Amino acid sequence: MTRSVWLKADDTVGDWEVRKQRITTGLEAGVDWVLVDESDVARVRQLGDVKVAAFRDDADVHVTDAEDAEKETAEADAYIVGKDGEGDGTVDLPSDFSGSADLTTLRHSDGRAQGAYVRIMGKEYESFAEEAARDADHTLVVGEDWQIIPLENLIARIGEETELVAGVTSAEEARAAFETLEHGADGVLLDSDNPDEIRQTVEVRDATEREQLDLQWAEVLSVERVGMADRVCVDTGSLLEHDEGMLVGSMSRGLFFVHAETAESPYVASRPFRVNAGAVHAYVRTPDGGTKYLSELKSGDEVQVVDTDGRTREVIVGRVKIEKRPMFRVEVDAGGDHVETLLQNAETIKVPTSEGRKAVTDLEAGDELLLYYEQVARHFGEAVEESIIEK
Repeated sequence: MTRSVWLKADDTVGDWEVRKQRITTGLEAGVDWVLVDESDVARVRQLGDVKVAAFRDDADVHVTDAEDAEKETAEADAYIVGKDGEGDGTVDLPSDFSGSADLTTLRHSDGRAQGAYVRIMGKEYESFAEEAARDADHTLVVGEDWQIIPLENLIARIGEETELVAGVTSAEEARAAFETLEHGADGVLLDSDNPDEIRQTVEVRDATEREQLDLQWAEVLSVERVGMADRVCVDTGSLLEHDEGMLVGSMSRGLFFVHAETAESPYVASRPFRVNAGAVHAYVRTPDGGTKYLSELKSGDEVQVVDTDGRTREVIVGRVKIEKRPMFRVEVDAGGDHVETLLQNAETIKVPTSEGRKAVTDLEAGDELLLYYEQVARHFGEAVEESIIEK
């Protein structure tokens, strides 16, 4: 499931300059949606590329000049109803509400409303949100005095009928929303001007999306020189941490952890954006759990980065360098299965061993390397249930 961060920036948070600063911070942090009033849609479009949701304004629009005309024609990606109505308490709900919600605006003939906004101020509003979810692509719920219990109830009852977005004011609340009932909310609606909270909320979203891999130690059987081959350096658009690298290998079922070039050396400066990944034929793991050949990678592609504890993230390829270099063939034993790969014969290529980081040139039989092993075959990078022999 793909999680999302919505940033609230309607007129309840301040004047346009305050809203603009919040939106700009959100764009720089990488939020998925900005929620504004309908009259601000064009302004947001001018600030950057982001999905825009708008509180729907059903009042008559009187075009008086070019600016008003632009506001009228700017379309949001989704229209939200509930503000200044039943959703936020402007129009009272009966305390014993249990029937169907009057959501005629969601079913409007022009199809301009796709979402509902509900502040949970009591049990009746929880019921109202549940009813709204039957018609809404997006259901935005904001807890008042109590948050987790109604969110748990809505997660359990709504299921996959809608994208459930929970209102939060901090990254810590976002983490709780994403983890509630293990499944968690589909998204969070953040109401904060604090740049750190906005950035950290996006980081929380990213962390919940990341795959956690089980890495294992595999004993080195042999390391032998095999001559020249076309070697691939993957230069990413991100700075990699000292314990990060990529999973690469000649055989898709067993991918070797190769460190990024973060370590200083007497011979060359560190290149913390680079992984010297192996020969052109080798696989590299991608964020969707698939693989690509190193020879296929190009600028703009996404590849998976992993740390020695198996935590993953995705990075963008900035450049791929292919050059002829002398190579080693490294073979390991993964629980009785022999897997191998080709790595450049150079002191700057480092791999994690059970005794610490080692240069490939220092490897010897009996060392233990970190490996991602899965007993699957691959067809065009996708795992398949069939018998394939790799040797």
